[in-house]
Amino acid sequence: METYLLEWANLLLRWVHVITAIAWIGSSFYFVFLDNNLQKPNSPDLLEKGVGGAMWAVHGGGFYNPQKYMVAPKVIHTKLHWFYWESYSTWLSGFALFTVLYLWNAGTFLIDKSLMDWTPVMAGSAALGFLVAFWFVYDTVCRLFGFRKNGELIVAGLMIVVISFAAWLSCQLFAGRAAFLLVGAMIATSMSANVFFWIIPGQRKVVAAMTSGEKYDANALAIHGKRGKQRSVHNTYFTLPVIFAMLSNHYSFLYTHEHRWVLLFVMMFAGALIRQFFVQRHGYHLGRAANPWPFAAVGVVLILGVIVALRPAAPVVSAAPAAPVSFAQVQTILAQRCALCHGEQVQMKNVRLDSPALVTQHAQNVYQQVVVTQQMPMNNTTGITAEERALIGRWFLAGAKVD
Repeated sequence: METYLLEWANLLLRWVHVITAIAWIGSSFYFVFLDNNLQKPNSPDLLEKGVGGAMWAVHGGGFYNPQKYMVAPKVIHTKLHWFYWESYSTWLSGFALFTVLYLWNAGTFLIDKSLMDWTPVMAGSAALGFLVAFWFVYDTVCRLFGFRKNGELIVAGLMIVVISFAAWLSCQLFAGRAAFLLVGAMIATSMSANVFFWIIPGQRKVVAAMTSGEKYDANALAIHGKRGKQRSVHNTYFTLPVIFAMLSNHYSFLYTHEHRWVLLFVMMFAGALIRQFFVQRHGYHLGRAANPWPFAAVGVVLILGVIVALRPAAPVVSAAPAAPVSFAQVQTILAQRCALCHGEQVQMKNVRLDSPALVTQHAQNVYQQVVVTQQMPMNNTTGITAEERALIGRWFLAGAKVD
C-alpha cells in the first residue's frame, strides 16, 4: 500500500509541477518578448505619463496595448497583479516531487554504490547541499560582478565554469539519473530564489514608495528595477537547460554514458544558445541587435554532434541462428534482477512479475523498459547483463510464450 500511495503522490505532484512550470515559463517568455518588442512612444500623453515603451498586439479577438514604465507610474488605478506564485508553486511542487521520488527512496534512486557507497541520509544531505551551494555561488557572483563593466559577460563565463563543475561532480557522486535531475534542480532553485529574494522584494519597495504619499527618489529606486531585470534575464537563459536536465533523466542512453557529465553540459549549453536566439531575434527585427542566427546554428551543431557521438555501433551478425529462449530462462532472470521491486512483497508502479500470467500481462512493458530503453532495473542495482537483456528481447520478439 505504501508503494501504491507513493506512486499516486509521484503522479499527482508531477502533474501539478508541469502545470505550474508551464505557467511560470510562459509568463517569463512573454515578458522577455515584451521587453524586446516595446518601442518608445511618440505620443505626448504617453511620454507625459512616463511610459518608456509600448506596443500593440492582437490575440483572441481583441487588441492589447501593453505599456512599460521605466521605474513606476505616478499612480496605479486598478488592481496590481504580481507574478510570483507561478515561480513559488513550481519550486514547491518540484521539491515535493524530488522528496517523494529521490529523498524518500535515496537508496534506490540517488545512490550508485559503484561511485559512492554512502548512506541514504548522507546522499540526501549532499543532494540538498547542491541546491543551496549553487544558489550562494551564483548570487555572490551576480552581486560581485553583475553591475561592473562587461559584468554580464563575466557572470556568464563564471557560471559556465561553475555549472560544468557541478555537472561533473554530481556524476561522480550520484546515480546518473539523479545526477542529471539534480543539476537541473539546483539551477531551477536559483531561478525561484531570484524571484523570492530579489525580484519581488525590490518591486515591493518600489510599490511601497509609490503608495506612501510621500516624495520619493526615482533614481534611488531604479536599482531595484535593474537588479530585477538582471535576475529575470538570467532566469530566461536558465529555462531551456533546466528543462533538458529534467527531461533527460528519462533517457538512459544519456545518463548511463561513460562521459555523461559532458553530454549534460553540452546539451544545456546548446539550450542556452538557442534561447539567446529567441531572445535576440525580436531586437534584430527592430534594428536593435545583431542577427541571432549564429547562436541557433552553434546550438544545433552541438546537439547534432552529441547525436553523432552517441550513435550505436553496428551490430555483429552471427552466421549461426540464435537458439530459442525458453520462458524458464526468462523467469530466472526476472527472479534475480526484477523481483526485488516487482515481486510479492513490493510492486513498484503496480507491476508484479512473479507468475507466468503476470509476466504475460506486462511483457510489452518489460521489453520496453529492460531491452529498448534499458531504464530498468533502476541504476542497474541488480546487475543485469547485456546478454540477459538480449535473452529477454529474443523471447519477446519470438512471441513472449510462457508455456
